[in-house]
Amino acid sequence: MSAKLERLRQTLKDVFGDSLQSIALDRGEVTVEVGASDYLRVARTLREHADLHFEQLMDISGLDFSAYGNGAWVGKRFASSAHLLSIRHNWRLRLRAFAEDDDFPVLDSVVDVWPGANWHERESFDLYGIMYSGHPDLRRILTDYGFVGHPFRKDFPVSGYVEMRYDPEQGRVVYQPVTIEPRENTPRIVREENYGDVGHG
Repeated sequence: MSAKLERLRQTLKDVFGDSLQSIALDRGEVTVEVGASDYLRVARTLREHADLHFEQLMDISGLDFSAYGNGAWVGKRFASSAHLLSIRHNWRLRLRAFAEDDDFPVLDSVVDVWPGANWHERESFDLYGIMYSGHPDLRRILTDYGFVGHPFRKDFPVSGYVEMRYDPEQGRVVYQPVTIEPRENTPRIVREENYGDVGHG
């Protein structure tokens, strides 16, 4: 671990104390986890504190831990992870918070802290169903407004629930139950002895 990352970790501990549920250094990256009730306050402090000064939000992503590690996850299901950059100090940080309720996940919006969070939070809402309280315009951004469900949730069916098509008789797009038959794709095998031979694929 570099001295710079160790300094960042110590500064985070000094500034936030018990507000940090965990702090991890892995693969040259620092990740802090906070409770949902502390998420907005910690985000604001990360931006404004002179010793931290994370003035730039790089990304916010939703996370569904329901099948984490291909096993049964123990803990809260949905989280939001903000990836931050301090240009002044030249260091990065991942800030993660889990929503308290798995059935209706809600976290505070950080749009007031980093205006660039707007579309990232909309995407996380659209694909994972995470609600961001205080967001100025929380609506779908990638799927259709009539779309049912949240396609990045791990329990969302691969073929979806409905499909849409243009109906020339009605002169509009209509929704109908999915008609795709499940199938198993078998990959084509390239034998080592024929590799690169144009005639044998």
